[in-house]
Amino acid sequence: MDFIHLKSMESLPAFLRSALSQPLPGQLAQEIMMPTLTDKSRFSIEKKKNARNGAVMILFYLKNNSWYFPLIQRPDYDGVHAKQMSFPGGKMDEEDKNLEETALRETHEEIGVPHHNVETIGELTDLYVVASNYLVLPIVAVLDSPPQFVKDPYEVDEIIEVKLTDLMDERNNKSMDMKIMQGITIHSPYFDLNQKV
Repeated sequence: MDFIHLKSMESLPAFLRSALSQPLPGQLAQEIMMPTLTDKSRFSIEKKKNARNGAVMILFYLKNNSWYFPLIQRPDYDGVHAKQMSFPGGKMDEEDKNLEETALRETHEEIGVPHHNVETIGELTDLYVVASNYLVLPIVAVLDSPPQFVKDPYEVDEIIEVKLTDLMDERNNKSMDMKIMQGITIHSPYFDLNQKV
């Protein structure tokens, strides 16, 4: 069954539960979107031991008979992730029982989706983010109806609703040279979604 063509709210959670109960491709899948200058240090066990914990939310919902998920654009600030596109999420607080709770809390804080409306389905392989020293766990979830977004003006410049079929369309998988700091340019794959990199 192809999850892109699922139309009922009953079928997507079942498909995701089944898919996420299988072994994940992990590092092999993550390497597909890695820049060519990356030294793969993000997979170092030693670096992961010293990393701070964080989580992001991949939140699916049905809207106009198509599946969507939200991304956010970070504001322009003095930090390594300024103006970047991301899933809603952030660092684990001491009060969070686990990383699922982190993702739920951050999603509520950043885009206004209440915890009780979210059905968590599973998780993907965590990824070490070298630039900010975070080990990030993606949590997969669904909503039973399109959300009423409320963005946090401090943490979010824009909320972008992405159609799942656009993500899966190979024409939107591109690459380009990116200057990441003085004298360093990387060749990086990216998704061209809603005119955003």
